[in-house]
Amino acid sequence: MIYYKTKAEIELIRSSCAIVGMALTEAASFLKPGVTTKQLDERLEQLILDNGAVPSFKNYRGYPFTSCISVNEAVVHGFPSDKELKEGDIVSVDVGAFKNGYHGDSAYTFALGNPGDGVLQLMRVTKEALYKGIEKAIAGNRVGDISFAVQDYAEKKHGYGIVRELVGHGLGKHLHEDPQVANYGRRGTGAKLQDGLVIAIEPMVNLGTKDVFYDDDGWTVRTKDGKPAAHYEHTICVHKVKAEILSSFAQVEKAEKANANLHAAYY
Repeated sequence: MIYYKTKAEIELIRSSCAIVGMALTEAASFLKPGVTTKQLDERLEQLILDNGAVPSFKNYRGYPFTSCISVNEAVVHGFPSDKELKEGDIVSVDVGAFKNGYHGDSAYTFALGNPGDGVLQLMRVTKEALYKGIEKAIAGNRVGDISFAVQDYAEKKHGYGIVRELVGHGLGKHLHEDPQVANYGRRGTGAKLQDGLVIAIEPMVNLGTKDVFYDDDGWTVRTKDGKPAAHYEHTICVHKVKAEILSSFAQVEKAEKANANLHAAYY
């Protein structure tokens, strides 16, 4: 069942996304070699609570943390831990916030120091693939048009592995709503996009093979070949001419650039 959002609902989702953006900005300021992902998770939880929201992910289907923090070969759903981050790590931070009855959801991948040109290119292409997908999120197109755009750019043009097992999704009163938005597929297939559809588009792209496996914790997804993965996510609303991005990377990128411990892949 696909739920289309009113203008009032879209504003509430935007408000929740703003808190998520604040959390990702905090991550961009805080991350450096020597800190732990559990320390970051605790800071993000406090920030979300201080802004009158609750973490969308905590206790969702038993998930025990506020954020998903995935390091290097962990693609998504990584458990925050007491292991210290080190120079050359890449860290994907995925955060959700629930306020006034609606969720916001976004993710960003950071590089601590310089992980090498190959990994920086993976990050850059994954982020660009996100925007390629967003360009196709207009009324009259189909979900498959978004999926094809992401796959065509990241996999066909650049040779990276697109994860098949995990997808983007509708978003609103529930964290995961219809339709599912895969990062691979055929143009002209899937549900027809209509004005007011809010979806989270989130390319999950591997440096090597597309194949993944689950850790014993039942959540953390890792690349089968042990090579790094990148993950970026925006919550967007479909409109007739151009999709509206409800989440924002503007302050995240500003903080990333200002943090001497991070190596931005895009400037």
